[in-house]
Amino acid sequence: MRAPEAGRSNALHAGAWWMWALGLAVAASRTTNPLLLGLLVGVAGYVVAARRTDAPWARSYGAFVKLGLAVIAIRLVFSVVLGSPIPGTHILLTLPEVPLPDWAQGIRIGGRVSAEQLVFALYDGVRLATLLICLGAANALANPARLLKSLPGALYEAGVAVVVAMTFAPNMVADVVRLRTARRLRGRPTGGVKAVLQIGLPVLEGALERSVAVAASMDARGYGRTAQVPPAVRHTTTALTLGGLLGVCAGSYGLLAAKGAGYGLPVLLGGFAAAAGGLWLGGRRQVRTRYRPDRWGARAWLVAGSGVAVAVLMIRAGSYAPDALHPGVVPLTTPVLPLWPAVGVLVGLLPAFVAPVPPAKESSLKESSS
Repeated sequence: MRAPEAGRSNALHAGAWWMWALGLAVAASRTTNPLLLGLLVGVAGYVVAARRTDAPWARSYGAFVKLGLAVIAIRLVFSVVLGSPIPGTHILLTLPEVPLPDWAQGIRIGGRVSAEQLVFALYDGVRLATLLICLGAANALANPARLLKSLPGALYEAGVAVVVAMTFAPNMVADVVRLRTARRLRGRPTGGVKAVLQIGLPVLEGALERSVAVAASMDARGYGRTAQVPPAVRHTTTALTLGGLLGVCAGSYGLLAAKGAGYGLPVLLGGFAAAAGGLWLGGRRQVRTRYRPDRWGARAWLVAGSGVAVAVLMIRAGSYAPDALHPGVVPLTTPVLPLWPAVGVLVGLLPAFVAPVPPAKESSLKESSS
């Protein structure tokens, strides 16, 4: 049962990491309790630290953490400057209010700033930051190239765009590290506004060029050649795919909404089934050879299942402990850590023990044990 050393033959499927991260993100969307959200961030960070490789794209987790902190700061600033509909009695300060015309009723700039509205904005910002950090964990753990190997054949036309989109952020992080190291070796500053402006344009240009080069190499190798398919099969494929995607969107909205869990899960499962059927039929018109396809083994099921379990347990907790998942701000109450939702979040730690260990971490673990 001990996790083996990761290799080409037993590498964990990239889709399992994304299902695990999306499960954590769904759980984060169901609560505004900062203690539970902090526990979710801790679970994601521990798994990333335990199973992250030394690849350049694996360093993107830190960038997502910084982005989450920036989101919290921006949310608080907007709440102070633009006000909030949350009523409050604990006034912290009063800013000069800008008079607005009658057609802009309901909007104000400046005015009173209460503790209740800041706490509400803090909870909202922490939830959004947790969502970004969970997605950052997937970017740091899942190899984008291996994930694209499992892309259904029907999506060959979107494959090039997906390559550019999924490799842009990791390549940008790698270019930032490379350019900052080069500037440090040359004795130039790596911080400040001037350094950021000098690094920003080369980073964006280099990341985009590398992503487009990968997409061009796929196109040069014949990615996307099609076969003859009857018109009836094409029409059925289009109907199933579009209908399934609409079902997935409606079901996802239901799961993320506060009162849509009842219909969200059935609609989501039905949409997945219809989309899978459409993608299977569409794959018949695309001729390509799969070389060493990634296998979805027992460990991939455990990793993906742990994320799904966290999401299901958090949705279930919303029915019997809604006050614990959403601490009140009017009046202000101290958030508490509910026991069973916290235990459900800890299920997300399972990938840190069952996923294959990267080679560098495997050697360090042996040295520490000796």
